Amino acid sequence: MTLVHLAEAGDVGAVLRELAALTPDERAAQAEALEARRAPLRDGWYRIPAQERDAQLAAELGCRSTPVAAADWILRTENGAMSFFACGAWMLDVVNLHPVAWRAELAAQLAGRSTPGVTVRSDLVEHLVHDTGCPLLATDGFIDSWLRWRHSTWEHPPHLRGGPRPGATLLERLRADDLSPTLLALERPGVYLGAESFHSLLTTEGRSYMREDTALGARISLAEEGLVERAALIRRVFTDLATTGTWGWNAAAMLTELALTPAEHTVLTRERVALAEPLLARLLQDGTRAETAPPLAYLRALALTPAEHALVLRDHVALLDLSSPVASYAQEVLIGLDEAGLLEPEVFTEACGRVLLRPEKKLVRAQLTRLDHAARTDPARAARTVLDAATVLGHRDVALQERALDVIARHLRPAGNSVLPELRTAAARISPALAARAAELFGSAPDHLTNEPDRLTNEPDRLTNEPDRLTNEPDRLTNEPDRLAGQYADVLPAVPDPRPVPGPVETAAEVAEELAAVVANDQDVVAFERVLDGLVRHARLDREALARALKPVMRKEPRAVLDVTQCDVYDVARALRGDEPRKDDFTARLKCHALSPAGELLRARLAEAIDIIATDAQPFLLSVPTDATGALEAAVLVQRLAVLDGLGTTPAPADLAQALLRVTPTADEKVLAAAGQLGSDAGQRLPRWLRGGGLPHRDSRPAGWPDVHARMHPTEWLRQLSPEPAPGPALFPAAATLTGPHEEVLHHPMAPFWLAQLPHHRELVMARDYFGYRVSQRGWAHALPFAAESGGPAGFALHLALAHTLTYDQQRERDAAVDALLVLAARGQLDTGLLGRQLAVMLRGRSIEANRVTGSLRTAADTGAYATVWSVLETVLPHLLRDPVVRGAGALLALGVDCASRCAAKGEIPEVTATAGRTGSSQVVKNARLLREVLG
Repeated sequence: MTLVHLAEAGDVGAVLRELAALTPDERAAQAEALEARRAPLRDGWYRIPAQERDAQLAAELGCRSTPVAAADWILRTENGAMSFFACGAWMLDVVNLHPVAWRAELAAQLAGRSTPGVTVRSDLVEHLVHDTGCPLLATDGFIDSWLRWRHSTWEHPPHLRGGPRPGATLLERLRADDLSPTLLALERPGVYLGAESFHSLLTTEGRSYMREDTALGARISLAEEGLVERAALIRRVFTDLATTGTWGWNAAAMLTELALTPAEHTVLTRERVALAEPLLARLLQDGTRAETAPPLAYLRALALTPAEHALVLRDHVALLDLSSPVASYAQEVLIGLDEAGLLEPEVFTEACGRVLLRPEKKLVRAQLTRLDHAARTDPARAARTVLDAATVLGHRDVALQERALDVIARHLRPAGNSVLPELRTAAARISPALAARAAELFGSAPDHLTNEPDRLTNEPDRLTNEPDRLTNEPDRLTNEPDRLAGQYADVLPAVPDPRPVPGPVETAAEVAEELAAVVANDQDVVAFERVLDGLVRHARLDREALARALKPVMRKEPRAVLDVTQCDVYDVARALRGDEPRKDDFTARLKCHALSPAGELLRARLAEAIDIIATDAQPFLLSVPTDATGALEAAVLVQRLAVLDGLGTTPAPADLAQALLRVTPTADEKVLAAAGQLGSDAGQRLPRWLRGGGLPHRDSRPAGWPDVHARMHPTEWLRQLSPEPAPGPALFPAAATLTGPHEEVLHHPMAPFWLAQLPHHRELVMARDYFGYRVSQRGWAHALPFAAESGGPAGFALHLALAHTLTYDQQRERDAAVDALLVLAARGQLDTGLLGRQLAVMLRGRSIEANRVTGSLRTAADTGAYATVWSVLETVLPHLLRDPVVRGAGALLALGVDCASRCAAKGEIPEVTATAGRTGSSQVVKNARLLREVLG
């Protein structure tokens, strides 16, 4: 039988016997037939029985008559080059059919042509070396494969010589391996180190696993035992670090485990500084905490000495202005340089200026500690120390101001009197709560620093009767009233003026331009309304011209969304042009996803606009607002209805419903009389709607709040609020959904157009169950500034959304909430007591973070709204100071000290007084004492 027949029979033993009986030329003569049989089998190769596969492979290998041809075949991926023992014991039996010299040459061919990470035939090479006694060709490919084999604990053919020694871990197996001293000592850059997973294995499996069962960890352990040359290993590691780019966490973990000695640090100074430079360049670009953490860990692991850090001094100074983790690292470095005497005084003062006014208390405290220690160690630095520390007197945190005063007080005497004028100037910015102490320390009159806002007004005679003092201090008295007024007056933004909506879009080209803008940014209510109206108007005037103008805009489709949004006006333009609907147009979306109530009304309006354009039923839309909030003046709506009455046109129902929801109620008898003269059904409905005041306003405060909600998460507080239908004749169904029951859970991100649909009922919009899902809440940051300018009462729901957004994790979202807070305050619509109670309940329930509340309220206060913020805090603080004191209360107390001082608030708060009377020196107690003094 031929080898092909034996392979088809799946008889491996018969194939081996036949190969042994054939001459090399006879074997080679059957190679082509075997290859022809193999070709059609490749697609379903692994569905063939294993014995048949082995017989075919054994026959193919046996027909390779030269070592080169055999190596070619063995190193083919389909023949098992990627996995150990893939071909079974028969491979050894086939190879052993050849003489020793042939096998030795095969070993050299396999070792020389192995590629690191690709071929893993070291098992066969090692067997051949032991079997023939030939020299080992230690190439990168062989060593890499050999190391990978040592990771393995698989069983292998009993007559395979060599292979891993017994051992529970890679480290144990390498210790016992005769080849380890030879192969591990070679500095081969192509050999796998496994550093790219070093950190993850350290965190997931632990240090013991990493040191005993990873290639690099085992090498480090063997180097410590003297079985591997440590210097060679270190050279290899630093070569890889320099050539493979920044490894971040893995590099940091690797260097930590290497634990370089001081002598090794010195030898590697140039290499370590070279590695640090690109890391510093990356940090200068800043980024999120997750983005900066890996290079920071890497830099710390490099452990540059002060002398090495001095080579890149200016980079570290620049880092002080960046994000908190980056600035903290730079501060550590610069303090180390100062301690080593390698930092010029001017540079240290510059560093203080960059750090001491940062909001992070930890950074400021660390810098003050260094200033204090430096002056204690070297009294000659006292003058510069107190002046540097005086920078903190302008910090917004009163506790840090107090700490700075402590440092200044300790070193004021050795600093001398020459520093007093500058200290007095710096003290002009101090919190009024600390003004008296600053005046006592610096020798200035306390009256211009203390909290006496009416002093200048009530004491004109005293100013008039002190000519000498006026002569000596003209500038101070000239500037004093302005400074006090700026310090104590509550500064709020101007009440937003009405923002009228421009008239109709005049040309088809402008409609196309506006449409492109809406597709790119679907948050602009005015642009959307003008586009939708423009499509209706200009389709009636010249549909073909409009279709041509819209053609370029059709090339860019809107982004994919679940709900219906304003960018879906794109689909109206497609329908106008006669284009095929896009795959995910707003009509198809309804079949797959539940829409928000706002999305349902918008969908109805868009579908209706397509019908209006197709039937030429209406020359324009009634519901286009006259104000950017979505409000529609009653007189304008009367005029629009009169035009439609004159044309004998019945308004489209969704358009009419939206117009009624937007119209501003009015008591103007002229407008009501004009509305009463309208003859159509729609016209007759308008005056009834106007005289009835439109939709009624509802109180969204849950019954029994907060007592019956104590154990509920704040997102559940409004879930039980039952919407009510609108009074009077039934609204169009999609419009009624805005105010009536809605079965689906709302999980779409809120958008400004939701509020523009009910511009006089922002509380109704906010009171729906949008609080149940985080994705919906994320939309509040975009909608809150719009809600603050919108109409209707600002009640429980709006304040709850405001309270939540003040504590979001993203600064831009918190800033949006602060903007809304200030606008509401400027309009006289902010209920600071309600907001304070909501924040207090959430803080006690640990559903929000106190540091974010503090940060947001501090941002509001820094605009000059001290009285507004204080009125919130005086409600919050009593709840936080009751046992157990809420974590973070100390920072809110400090903010309260600043705000109460600047707005001249008075009146005892019992909880503050009780806290101030406790023993101890915690920030809560210290700040409570300051606040007690301020409140009198």
